[in-house]
Amino acid sequence: MPSLTPGDAQDLLASFKRGWESRDPEAVLSLFDEHAEYREDPFSAPLTGSNAIRARWNEIAAEQANVEFDAERTWVSGSTVLASWHGAHTRRRTSERVRQRGFLTMELSDDRLVTRFRQWPSERVVGVDTTVRPEGEDA
Repeated sequence: MPSLTPGDAQDLLASFKRGWESRDPEAVLSLFDEHAEYREDPFSAPLTGSNAIRARWNEIAAEQANVEFDAERTWVSGSTVLASWHGAHTRRRTSERVRQRGFLTMELSDDRLVTRFRQWPSERVVGVDTTVRPEGEDA
């Protein structure tokens, strides 16, 4: 297993940020091993493999607009990256603005691809994003 540096963790999270904020499922997926396990919250069943992870990120890209993500603090333990984070997005269907906070772990393989992703998010609707028209509303 690789021994990661704090800089490696920051680079990985910066790539994750770029992929999520640009709503680019392929950019996010490029960080993952093809057999990775992805768990969105501690109570959800894991998504396993690149097809399942890609399908979920396609949904996320379609559902969200005006995405923000920032890792607040990062830690490294061997080949595992840990981070507390905050973010926001707009639900395209309703125009609701959602703020999030959470913690995540990314376990990496020898080739520095994520093999196991877990997060513990918390979110709250904080208002309406007037820059996004709800789906189904006439122009």
